[in-house]
Amino acid sequence: MTEQEVRRYLRQMKDESSEQAFRGFYDLTYDRLFRIAYYYVKREEWAQEIVLDVFMRLWDQRKKLPEINNIEDYCFILTKNASLNYLEKEAKHMPQSSGQLSESTSHTDSPEETLISDELFARYVKALDRLPERCREVFIRIREEKQSYAQVADELGISVKTVDAQLQKALTRLREMLFP
Repeated sequence: MTEQEVRRYLRQMKDESSEQAFRGFYDLTYDRLFRIAYYYVKREEWAQEIVLDVFMRLWDQRKKLPEINNIEDYCFILTKNASLNYLEKEAKHMPQSSGQLSESTSHTDSPEETLISDELFARYVKALDRLPERCREVFIRIREEKQSYAQVADELGISVKTVDAQLQKALTRLREMLFP
């Protein structure tokens, strides 16, 4: 996602209420926002619902979006907050026995740890988006979706050695981007 493309879409959304520009913005940002939501809620259907809600909110705010300095961070924060709110809402609907502790109460991070974790995750998502498409796809399938090398090779129509090479390339580039 280039800043210039995003800014053009945001201006068109503001000036023309362009649904086509919104679709372009959606196409550029959906995968990133989905990964952020999924990181927090760990359920695909919830993450999809959260991201759609975020996009509805972005459409409602389209007149203000061009004024936001860092739209990437703004979208990240919207998605993170929507995810946490969704988890809180779901936790209220799930019955818990009195002896059962939720994950969030059994391990509490300090505000500093939470901030560092969120910043690192935001950097990770941005770095992942900057990988070449094939590298990113191989990395996500193996590291996030837990597919085997053979399964990825079969689905993508490439050799297992190519899968390994693409994964190594992704890891190297991520390491360079995250820890310069």
